Amino acid sequence: MKALSLAKLPELFSLVASKEALYIPADDGAGSARFTRYTEGLEMTDKLNTVRSAKDFFFPQTENLVDFKLKGKEIEISDPRTEHEDFVLFGVRACDARSFQILDKVFLVDPVDTYYQSRREHGTVVTLACTKPEETCFCSVFGIDAAAPEGDARCFIEGETVYFEALTGKGEAFLETVSPLLTDSDDSAVKAQQEKTREILQKLPLKNLSLEGFGAENLLKLFDSEKWAELSESCLGCGTCTFVCPTCQCYDIRDFDTGNGVKRFRCWDSCMYSDFTKMAHGNPRVSQLERFRQRFMHKLVYFPANNDGEYGCVGCGRCLAKCPISMNIVKVAKALEGEVR
Repeated sequence: MKALSLAKLPELFSLVASKEALYIPADDGAGSARFTRYTEGLEMTDKLNTVRSAKDFFFPQTENLVDFKLKGKEIEISDPRTEHEDFVLFGVRACDARSFQILDKVFLVDPVDTYYQSRREHGTVVTLACTKPEETCFCSVFGIDAAAPEGDARCFIEGETVYFEALTGKGEAFLETVSPLLTDSDDSAVKAQQEKTREILQKLPLKNLSLEGFGAENLLKLFDSEKWAELSESCLGCGTCTFVCPTCQCYDIRDFDTGNGVKRFRCWDSCMYSDFTKMAHGNPRVSQLERFRQRFMHKLVYFPANNDGEYGCVGCGRCLAKCPISMNIVKVAKALEGEVR
């Protein structure tokens, strides 16, 4: 375990930023926390989580895939990618850190998404343990320990000290970069903090959310439930839940004629939209009920059925906080609980 005076954290940020790009969670002009590229004087937010997850750094909201130029009957194709710079994501919470593991199972399986792969290879994730989880948090339901987050390295802020621990080779390289500022330390303060945080986690209102029965064996029973009609009735189809979600991975690909060639780009899409999966023959999910059901069946049934029981949710609570009609995965799980008992 390594230690750093909290007062020297800006010095650590400056040292890291002098060698590679550094992003930290910071408050924007509206007072919302967002991951922001570090510049001298930027302060890390004291908010629990960012409005949007750190997913953007590996799976951005929009990205250019390929460029085309037509010259008569010839097509000139060019790859617009350049080698991504190394970067550090500092202050990622345990829920977002676990989301990368879920996204890896989508983008790093054959055929590998090389755009995502390149960003993952260049990024170092330094997580920050939670000490004040909120009532909307339910990461523990998915086996996530907010007091001991995953990542390449993790840190703990306790009193006037920041403690660091490397978990991977990238994490060791990160600590080596900032080693002139660090001192050796035991882990007694960290263990005491973890114990306090875990006591809080045990008292959260969603701690005992049950997902028992949300497996492949009950797929048809859940799919055919009459409760979907009532649950989806008030859904606006706005897609807010999908855009703040750290694990949603759906995207659309479109071509844009610039007047000097064509750019093919991809952008996030939402299963809640009426034109999602629309094909030449039409849309296979014509009602909001079907689209609503698709989102939550994927999170709670389809994904775990195909990924050794791992759910497509990390309990970050963003959809609970941001849905304009207060409909979220927790309400859906509770409503359907009786269907699988």
